[in-house]
Amino acid sequence: MTPAIALVALLLDRFLGYPAALARHVPHPVAWSGALIARLELALNDPRLPRTTRRRNGALMLAVLLAATAATTIAIVLALRQIPLGWLVEALLATPLLAQKQLGQAVEAVAGALRVSLDSGRAAVAHIVGRDTEALDESGIARAAIESLAENTSDGIVAPLFWLLLLGLPGIALYKAINTADSMVGHRDERYAEFGWASAKLDDLVNIVPSRLTAALLAAAAALWPGFDGKGAWHAARRDSARHFSPNAGWPEAAMAGALGLGLGGPNSYRGRIVDLPPMGEGRPPVASDINRALTLYRATLFLLLGLPAVLVLLLS
Repeated sequence: MTPAIALVALLLDRFLGYPAALARHVPHPVAWSGALIARLELALNDPRLPRTTRRRNGALMLAVLLAATAATTIAIVLALRQIPLGWLVEALLATPLLAQKQLGQAVEAVAGALRVSLDSGRAAVAHIVGRDTEALDESGIARAAIESLAENTSDGIVAPLFWLLLLGLPGIALYKAINTADSMVGHRDERYAEFGWASAKLDDLVNIVPSRLTAALLAAAAALWPGFDGKGAWHAARRDSARHFSPNAGWPEAAMAGALGLGLGGPNSYRGRIVDLPPMGEGRPPVASDINRALTLYRATLFLLLGLPAVLVLLLS
Protein backbone atom coordinates (compact mmCIF):
# COMPACT_ATOMS: atom_id res chain seq x y z
CA MET A 1 0.00 0.00 0.00
CA THR A 2 3.00 2.35 0.11
CA PRO A 3 2.31 4.00 -3.30
CA ALA A 4 -1.31 4.58 -2.28
CA ILE A 5 -0.14 6.05 1.05
CA ALA A 6 2.22 8.37 -0.83
CA LEU A 7 -0.47 9.42 -3.31
CA VAL A 8 -2.98 10.28 -0.58
CA ALA A 9 -0.33 12.11 1.47
CA LEU A 10 0.72 14.18 -1.55
CA LEU A 11 -2.88 15.16 -2.31
CA LEU A 12 -3.65 16.07 1.30
CA ASP A 13 -0.52 18.14 1.66
CA ARG A 14 -0.99 19.86 -1.69
CA PHE A 15 -4.44 21.15 -0.85
CA LEU A 16 -4.53 21.25 2.96
CA GLY A 17 -0.96 21.42 4.23
CA TYR A 18 -0.63 21.50 8.00
CA PRO A 19 -3.69 23.50 9.10
CA ALA A 20 -2.99 26.46 11.38
CA ALA A 21 -5.82 25.40 13.69
CA LEU A 22 -4.14 22.02 14.19
CA ALA A 23 -0.70 23.60 14.62
CA ARG A 24 -2.00 25.66 17.54
CA HIS A 25 -2.78 22.47 19.46
CA VAL A 26 -0.38 19.87 18.04
CA PRO A 27 3.24 20.87 17.27
CA HIS A 28 4.48 19.95 13.82
CA PRO A 29 6.30 16.57 13.90
CA VAL A 30 9.54 18.26 12.83
CA ALA A 31 9.38 20.32 16.02
CA TRP A 32 9.55 17.09 18.06
CA SER A 33 12.77 16.08 16.31
CA GLY A 34 14.09 19.60 16.75
CA ALA A 35 13.42 19.56 20.47
CA LEU A 36 15.29 16.27 20.90
CA ILE A 37 18.21 17.51 18.80
CA ALA A 38 18.43 20.74 20.82
CA ARG A 39 18.42 18.86 24.11
CA LEU A 40 21.08 16.38 22.99
CA GLU A 41 23.25 19.10 21.47
CA LEU A 42 23.18 21.05 24.71
CA ALA A 43 24.22 17.97 26.66
CA LEU A 44 26.87 16.61 24.28
CA ASN A 45 28.41 19.54 22.39
CA ASP A 46 30.76 20.94 25.00
CA PRO A 47 33.23 23.31 23.26
CA ARG A 48 35.92 22.33 25.79
CA LEU A 49 35.99 18.76 24.51
CA PRO A 50 38.56 17.58 21.94
CA ARG A 51 37.49 17.76 18.30
CA THR A 52 37.39 13.97 17.92
CA THR A 53 35.16 13.66 20.99
CA ARG A 54 32.77 16.31 19.68
CA ARG A 55 32.54 14.52 16.34
CA ARG A 56 31.86 11.22 18.13
CA ASN A 57 29.21 12.91 20.30
CA GLY A 58 27.57 14.34 17.20
CA ALA A 59 27.35 10.86 15.72
CA LEU A 60 25.90 9.62 19.01
CA MET A 61 23.28 12.37 18.95
CA LEU A 62 22.31 11.38 15.43
CA ALA A 63 22.12 7.68 16.35
CA VAL A 64 19.82 8.40 19.32
CA LEU A 65 17.60 10.60 17.14
CA LEU A 66 17.29 7.96 14.40
CA ALA A 67 16.75 5.12 16.85
CA ALA A 68 13.94 7.02 18.58
CA THR A 69 12.37 7.93 15.23
CA ALA A 70 12.59 4.39 13.87
CA ALA A 71 11.26 2.75 17.03
CA THR A 72 8.28 5.12 17.22
CA THR A 73 7.26 4.94 13.56
CA ILE A 74 7.77 1.18 13.19
CA ALA A 75 5.58 0.60 16.26
CA ILE A 76 2.90 2.86 14.76
CA VAL A 77 2.98 1.06 11.41
CA LEU A 78 2.76 -2.38 13.04
CA ALA A 79 -0.24 -1.23 15.05
CA LEU A 80 -1.95 0.32 12.03
CA ARG A 81 -1.59 -2.88 10.03
CA GLN A 82 -3.89 -4.56 12.53
CA ILE A 83 -6.86 -2.30 11.82
CA PRO A 84 -9.02 -1.81 8.70
CA LEU A 85 -7.91 1.13 6.56
CA GLY A 86 -4.90 1.65 8.77
CA TRP A 87 -2.98 2.69 5.66
CA LEU A 88 -5.12 5.82 5.47
CA VAL A 89 -4.02 6.78 8.97
CA GLU A 90 -0.43 6.20 7.87
CA ALA A 91 -1.02 8.58 4.97
CA LEU A 92 -2.41 11.19 7.37
CA LEU A 93 0.67 10.85 9.56
CA ALA A 94 2.98 11.18 6.57
CA THR A 95 1.23 14.28 5.21
CA PRO A 96 2.86 16.88 7.52
CA LEU A 97 6.29 15.59 6.52
CA LEU A 98 5.80 16.95 3.01
CA ALA A 99 5.88 20.70 2.36
CA GLN A 100 4.22 21.50 -0.96
CA LYS A 101 1.64 23.98 0.29
CA GLN A 102 3.90 25.50 2.94
CA LEU A 103 6.79 26.08 0.53
CA GLY A 104 4.60 27.59 -2.15
CA GLN A 105 2.95 29.95 0.32
CA ALA A 106 6.29 31.05 1.78
CA VAL A 107 7.71 31.95 -1.63
CA GLU A 108 4.45 33.60 -2.72
CA ALA A 109 4.73 35.76 0.41
CA VAL A 110 8.11 37.03 -0.79
CA ALA A 111 6.67 37.98 -4.18
CA GLY A 112 3.76 39.77 -2.51
CA ALA A 113 6.00 41.57 -0.02
CA LEU A 114 8.31 42.79 -2.79
CA ARG A 115 5.34 44.49 -4.42
CA VAL A 116 4.97 46.52 -1.21
CA SER A 117 8.58 47.53 -0.58
CA LEU A 118 12.15 46.30 -0.48
CA ASP A 119 12.08 46.20 3.32
CA SER A 120 8.97 44.00 3.24
CA GLY A 121 10.63 41.72 0.70
CA ARG A 122 13.73 41.42 2.87
CA ALA A 123 11.63 40.56 5.90
CA ALA A 124 9.66 37.92 4.00
CA VAL A 125 12.66 36.21 2.40
CA ALA A 126 14.43 36.07 5.77
CA HIS A 127 11.87 33.44 6.80
CA ILE A 128 13.03 30.99 4.13
CA VAL A 129 16.80 31.53 3.76
CA GLY A 130 19.75 31.43 6.13
CA ARG A 131 21.71 34.23 4.45
CA ASP A 132 21.82 37.81 5.70
CA THR A 133 19.00 39.76 4.05
CA GLU A 134 19.31 43.30 5.44
CA ALA A 135 21.19 44.70 2.43
CA LEU A 136 19.62 42.69 -0.40
CA ASP A 137 18.30 44.61 -3.40
CA GLU A 138 15.37 43.46 -5.55
CA SER A 139 17.51 41.06 -7.56
CA GLY A 140 19.13 39.64 -4.42
CA ILE A 141 15.74 39.01 -2.83
CA ALA A 142 14.41 37.38 -6.00
CA ARG A 143 17.53 35.22 -6.29
CA ALA A 144 17.27 34.11 -2.66
CA ALA A 145 13.60 33.18 -3.07
CA ILE A 146 14.13 31.26 -6.31
CA GLU A 147 17.19 29.40 -5.03
CA SER A 148 15.31 28.47 -1.85
CA LEU A 149 12.32 27.30 -3.87
CA ALA A 150 14.54 25.08 -6.03
CA GLU A 151 16.54 23.55 -3.17
CA ASN A 152 13.50 23.01 -0.96
CA THR A 153 11.57 21.38 -3.78
CA SER A 154 14.18 18.66 -3.42
CA ASP A 155 14.72 18.67 0.36
CA GLY A 156 11.14 19.37 1.40
CA ILE A 157 9.10 17.45 -1.16
CA VAL A 158 10.87 15.12 -3.59
CA ALA A 159 13.26 13.59 -1.05
CA PRO A 160 10.59 12.92 1.61
CA LEU A 161 8.35 11.38 -1.05
CA PHE A 162 11.23 9.24 -2.34
CA TRP A 163 11.88 7.79 1.13
CA LEU A 164 8.16 7.39 1.79
CA LEU A 165 7.82 5.33 -1.38
CA LEU A 166 10.90 3.31 -0.50
CA LEU A 167 10.35 2.64 3.23
CA GLY A 168 6.88 3.87 4.14
CA LEU A 169 6.21 6.04 7.19
CA PRO A 170 9.53 5.11 8.89
CA GLY A 171 11.39 6.14 5.74
CA ILE A 172 9.92 9.62 5.48
CA ALA A 173 10.21 10.18 9.24
CA LEU A 174 13.86 9.13 9.28
CA TYR A 175 14.61 11.38 6.31
CA LYS A 176 13.00 14.38 8.00
CA ALA A 177 14.91 13.67 11.21
CA ILE A 178 18.21 13.62 9.28
CA ASN A 179 17.32 16.77 7.36
CA THR A 180 16.31 18.57 10.56
CA ALA A 181 19.54 17.56 12.25
CA ASP A 182 21.53 18.89 9.29
CA SER A 183 19.66 22.21 9.32
CA MET A 184 20.25 22.62 13.06
CA VAL A 185 23.81 21.40 13.56
CA GLY A 186 25.25 20.66 10.11
CA HIS A 187 27.06 24.00 9.85
CA ARG A 188 30.71 24.74 9.20
CA ASP A 189 31.23 27.26 12.00
CA GLU A 190 33.31 26.70 15.11
CA ARG A 191 30.43 25.44 17.22
CA TYR A 192 29.11 22.80 14.81
CA ALA A 193 31.90 21.87 12.39
CA GLU A 194 32.73 18.70 14.33
CA PHE A 195 29.51 18.01 16.21
CA GLY A 196 27.39 18.33 13.06
CA TRP A 197 29.76 16.42 10.77
CA ALA A 198 27.83 13.13 10.87
CA SER A 199 24.47 14.88 10.34
CA ALA A 200 25.78 16.84 7.35
CA LYS A 201 27.37 13.79 5.73
CA LEU A 202 24.31 11.59 6.18
CA ASP A 203 22.05 14.34 4.82
CA ASP A 204 24.27 14.53 1.73
CA LEU A 205 23.98 10.77 1.29
CA VAL A 206 20.18 10.50 1.58
CA ASN A 207 19.70 13.38 -0.90
CA ILE A 208 21.91 12.07 -3.70
CA VAL A 209 19.10 10.41 -5.67
CA PRO A 210 16.28 12.87 -4.81
CA SER A 211 18.31 15.94 -5.84
CA ARG A 212 18.97 14.50 -9.28
CA LEU A 213 15.37 13.35 -9.57
CA THR A 214 14.25 16.90 -8.74
CA ALA A 215 16.42 18.31 -11.50
CA ALA A 216 14.94 15.81 -13.97
CA LEU A 217 11.39 16.69 -12.89
CA LEU A 218 12.08 20.43 -13.23
CA ALA A 219 13.52 19.85 -16.69
CA ALA A 220 10.57 17.69 -17.72
CA ALA A 221 8.07 20.26 -16.43
CA ALA A 222 9.95 23.01 -18.26
CA ALA A 223 9.81 20.98 -21.48
CA LEU A 224 6.05 20.46 -21.17
CA TRP A 225 4.93 23.91 -20.03
CA PRO A 226 5.20 26.90 -22.39
CA GLY A 227 7.58 29.68 -21.49
CA PHE A 228 10.33 27.47 -20.04
CA ASP A 229 13.41 25.75 -21.43
CA GLY A 230 13.51 22.03 -20.69
CA LYS A 231 16.73 21.34 -22.56
CA GLY A 232 18.37 24.35 -20.96
CA ALA A 233 17.32 23.12 -17.53
CA TRP A 234 18.89 19.70 -17.90
CA HIS A 235 21.99 21.08 -19.62
CA ALA A 236 22.55 23.59 -16.81
CA ALA A 237 22.00 20.92 -14.15
CA ARG A 238 24.57 18.59 -15.69
CA ARG A 239 27.08 21.37 -16.38
CA ASP A 240 26.82 23.53 -13.26
CA SER A 241 25.79 21.24 -10.41
CA ALA A 242 29.33 19.97 -9.78
CA ARG A 243 30.52 23.55 -9.16
CA HIS A 244 28.33 23.90 -6.07
CA PHE A 245 29.94 23.30 -2.67
CA SER A 246 27.03 20.96 -1.88
CA PRO A 247 26.94 17.62 -3.75
CA ASN A 248 23.17 17.97 -4.09
CA ALA A 249 21.90 21.57 -3.95
CA GLY A 250 23.42 22.48 -7.29
CA TRP A 251 21.18 20.05 -9.19
CA PRO A 252 17.77 21.67 -8.54
CA GLU A 253 19.21 25.20 -8.44
CA ALA A 254 20.96 24.85 -11.78
CA ALA A 255 17.92 23.17 -13.33
CA MET A 256 15.70 26.02 -12.13
CA ALA A 257 18.17 28.59 -13.51
CA GLY A 258 18.33 26.88 -16.89
CA ALA A 259 14.57 26.46 -17.12
CA LEU A 260 13.96 30.16 -16.39
CA GLY A 261 16.89 31.45 -18.43
CA LEU A 262 18.41 33.09 -15.36
CA GLY A 263 21.77 33.33 -13.69
CA LEU A 264 21.67 32.21 -10.07
CA GLY A 265 24.50 31.79 -7.55
CA GLY A 266 27.01 34.46 -6.61
CA PRO A 267 28.09 36.05 -3.33
CA ASN A 268 25.95 35.63 -0.19
CA SER A 269 26.53 36.86 3.34
CA TYR A 270 26.04 34.44 6.24
CA ARG A 271 26.35 36.05 9.69
CA GLY A 272 28.62 38.64 8.15
CA ARG A 273 30.81 36.11 6.35
CA ILE A 274 30.83 36.30 2.54
CA VAL A 275 30.42 33.00 0.70
CA ASP A 276 30.79 33.21 -3.07
CA LEU A 277 28.56 30.53 -4.58
CA PRO A 278 29.40 29.36 -8.12
CA PRO A 279 27.22 30.55 -11.01
CA MET A 280 24.17 28.44 -11.86
CA GLY A 281 22.84 29.05 -15.35
CA GLU A 282 24.00 31.63 -17.88
CA GLY A 283 21.10 34.08 -18.09
CA ARG A 284 20.40 37.52 -16.68
CA PRO A 285 20.03 38.21 -12.95
CA PRO A 286 16.51 37.57 -11.62
CA VAL A 287 13.97 40.32 -10.95
CA ALA A 288 10.83 40.31 -8.80
CA SER A 289 8.56 38.98 -11.56
CA ASP A 290 10.77 35.92 -11.94
CA ILE A 291 9.59 34.66 -8.54
CA ASN A 292 6.12 34.10 -10.01
CA ARG A 293 7.63 32.39 -13.05
CA ALA A 294 9.55 30.07 -10.73
CA LEU A 295 6.34 29.34 -8.81
CA THR A 296 4.57 28.42 -12.06
CA LEU A 297 7.34 25.93 -12.85
CA TYR A 298 7.18 24.66 -9.26
CA ARG A 299 3.46 23.92 -9.57
CA ALA A 300 4.01 22.19 -12.91
CA THR A 301 6.71 20.07 -11.29
CA LEU A 302 4.36 19.11 -8.45
CA PHE A 303 1.82 17.97 -11.04
CA LEU A 304 4.40 15.65 -12.60
CA LEU A 305 5.53 14.46 -9.18
CA LEU A 306 2.00 13.35 -8.39
CA GLY A 307 2.25 10.98 -11.33
CA LEU A 308 5.02 8.90 -9.71
CA PRO A 309 2.91 7.25 -6.95
CA ALA A 310 -0.15 7.30 -9.23
CA VAL A 311 1.65 5.19 -11.84
CA LEU A 312 2.93 2.82 -9.15
CA VAL A 313 -0.59 2.40 -7.79
CA LEU A 314 -1.83 1.44 -11.26
CA LEU A 315 1.07 -0.92 -11.92
CA LEU A 316 0.71 -2.70 -8.58
CA SER A 317 -3.09 -2.87 -8.48
